[in-house]
Amino acid sequence: MSHKEAPLTAVLLMVTATLFIAGTTLAAKALGTDTLGPKLHPLQVTQGRFIFAFLGLLVVAAVMRPKISNPNLKLHGARTFCGAIGVTLMFSAVAFIPLADATAISFLNPVFGMIFAIPFLGEKVGPWRWLAAGLAFLGAVILLRPGPETFQIAALLALGAAVMLGLELIFIKKLANREPPMQILLINNLIGCILISIAAVAVWAQPTLAQWGALAALGLMMAAAQTCFVNAMARADASFVTPFSYLTLIFAALYDWAIFSAVPDRVSILGAVIIVSGAALLAWRETVNRNRLRRVPHSGGGRI
Repeated sequence: MSHKEAPLTAVLLMVTATLFIAGTTLAAKALGTDTLGPKLHPLQVTQGRFIFAFLGLLVVAAVMRPKISNPNLKLHGARTFCGAIGVTLMFSAVAFIPLADATAISFLNPVFGMIFAIPFLGEKVGPWRWLAAGLAFLGAVILLRPGPETFQIAALLALGAAVMLGLELIFIKKLANREPPMQILLINNLIGCILISIAAVAVWAQPTLAQWGALAALGLMMAAAQTCFVNAMARADASFVTPFSYLTLIFAALYDWAIFSAVPDRVSILGAVIIVSGAALLAWRETVNRNRLRRVPHSGGGRI
């Protein structure tokens, strides 16, 4: 069912989604350190994310009663595999580096998605898009702090997460043209539950009561974030609402400061600003490209 244009509602939904997304990284950091008890393996944290997110989505599905029809299980499996690895790497990274740094590096995922779209979707990439990618990568290099005494090896985990999440975007694009959003979310989280539960058997440890609560909060916040994001995109143009997703970086920094007393330094701020600038430039060029295609629907499409 299509929604009417509601820009203010879309903004509120997107801001709410960013609050939840930043909250998931905070919960992951607490679970990956000894804050709530003996630290849990990232695979177990990811398992909790999928299980409780799936349970939350089941409640939503019980109300919405969506029809599940003709799912492409190969695409769903590939999407979930990439996403699960990406999330696990991200949860590993936030245990060692500031939330703001890990979150900023994760904003590279649309850039990697652009790069992967060249061989997998046959898209052409022109100078403006490459400039956006170059800016974002420059910001990532700054956050990696390339020096013998300052290099953050753990930041490579966040970089790996961005690569896998960028690849996941390719499968999401393929699925979005074939299946409704709720069906995609339900199947994604169900497959994720199964795959990660198998992988986490070897490292599973009994969580403390506080860790059970954090795992539940992590999964439910992720389900809420996904729901808010999907509904925000349905109520306004992506070009209008997507920039508000960058608030995730601010909320992550605030959470890290409030809970772990971590204050971003100048290098972190500089790197984050450059990455977000590159991502924003990429979003702007995507908007220009879409508007051009709308005006000339039968054109061959040049490089953008």
